[in-house]
Amino acid sequence: MSCRPQSISIALTGSSGIRVGIRFIEVAKSRGINIEGIIVSNAAFRVAELEEGIRPKELLGILNDYGKVYKEHELDSPLASSSNQPDAMIIIPASMKTIASIAYGIQENLVTRAALSILRLGRKLVVVPRETPLGPTELEALYMISLRGTLVVPMCMSFYIKPRSVDELVDFVVGKVFDVIGYKFDLYKRWK
Repeated sequence: MSCRPQSISIALTGSSGIRVGIRFIEVAKSRGINIEGIIVSNAAFRVAELEEGIRPKELLGILNDYGKVYKEHELDSPLASSSNQPDAMIIIPASMKTIASIAYGIQENLVTRAALSILRLGRKLVVVPRETPLGPTELEALYMISLRGTLVVPMCMSFYIKPRSVDELVDFVVGKVFDVIGYKFDLYKRWK
């Protein structure tokens, strides 16, 4: 597999920051990256409604423009099998429940099943948590998945870019995720 994944899957889970996940999907599609599937957890639907005022049917409509969408219970999805995994998977935002399930090998839904398949195949898994503060339990789970090859990109703000809007902070995080999977898009002002 090359440094740059030619195909990816994306999961949105029930953590704050759904707009970051949607923006990541928008940029990936606009740059011609093959999105093999978008998985949405039940909690992600609820967070989208609470944070962005996007109802479940609206979210599905938005995401269907970018790729095939699967709900977390759809274990008959091609992404449930190790034989159908893309080159990389990005979980953005990644809930601590999802991270803990990956850390302990619990395949309770399509998100964790696909993520564990990606790791078994030695492919890139990126998780983008948005949780604060982090206690020993959360830190241990993040440490455990990093030992297994997961790249952890916390949803952190940056001020050296001199942001003038929330959208610029979102693009900073999205740009960092693309950086770690091998794509250098001009989404944020780089440090000089």
